[in-house]
Amino acid sequence: MKIAVDAMGGDFAPKAVIEGAIMAAKLLPKEYKIVLIGRQDAMLDVLHNLDYPAGLIEMVYAPDVIEMHEHPTRAFSQKPNSSIGVGFKLLKENQVQAFCSAGNTGAMMVGSLFTLRTFGNIQRPPIAGYFPLKNGKYSLMLDIGANADCKPEVLMQFAELGSLYAKFAFGIDKPKVGLLNIGEEEQKGSSVAQATHQLLKTNKKINFVGNIEGRDMFDGKADVMVTDGFTGNIIFKMGESLYDYAATQDIKDPLIDRMNYEVTGGSPIIGVKGNVIVAHGISSPLAIQNMILLAKKQIESEVTQKISEAFED
Repeated sequence: MKIAVDAMGGDFAPKAVIEGAIMAAKLLPKEYKIVLIGRQDAMLDVLHNLDYPAGLIEMVYAPDVIEMHEHPTRAFSQKPNSSIGVGFKLLKENQVQAFCSAGNTGAMMVGSLFTLRTFGNIQRPPIAGYFPLKNGKYSLMLDIGANADCKPEVLMQFAELGSLYAKFAFGIDKPKVGLLNIGEEEQKGSSVAQATHQLLKTNKKINFVGNIEGRDMFDGKADVMVTDGFTGNIIFKMGESLYDYAATQDIKDPLIDRMNYEVTGGSPIIGVKGNVIVAHGISSPLAIQNMILLAKKQIESEVTQKISEAFED
């Protein structure tokens, strides 16, 4: 099993990425290898000063880098030999079983859409975030940033994708699906939320439990929380800021501690034909390590293949 990692992606790349990859390599079973993708001189300069299990680390050289500020579609098409472009090529050709990056999220979405493609009739794949619950577990929130504006039909697909992911990755037989809204009543919310509610309540593929308010989110009322990427991204970043504030006040709390982005390390892009994990641009070595371990879990759960079977039927 091989997990490809964009060594050039992130604010502190390649040093933080490579350090995190080495940390992960020491925790992975022997049948796994990490494939670092990036500029040869930059990767070798970092590796030269580190002690690492050589047999578990491979390198694939990519001369170009898609920077954070670049336009995703234009950069992806103009830089086929970028670390992101090469990573998607390896994944599509089944040379690796997962591809992870803390780089340009937009370029990761473009690669997912145009190199891997989506399953069935899925219009826009979401990024799914792990949302901490009071009971120590996680619910799945999607989307958390890829799709700021969503039509009801797209949100319904998010619900179906999230339900399948929770079933196969979390081991929940009939995941409870909730729609984030400003009230429990089905007539509440925007016109999009109201129309989405009607689609979800008649969808026999999911176990829809109704609207979820902000005060319900930590209680596990829903295993899958559906929202647009605009709202989801704000919620997740607010959680990160709450953790940061608690840390400055020396507050330790199990729930707040799991709002730290480093704990899960990354978020999967689901609904595409491959295991793709994206991470925060500010990712530390610990976050990179946990992103890679999340990719391992996703590979072993075979969640992507199982979602494929459900949507290709």
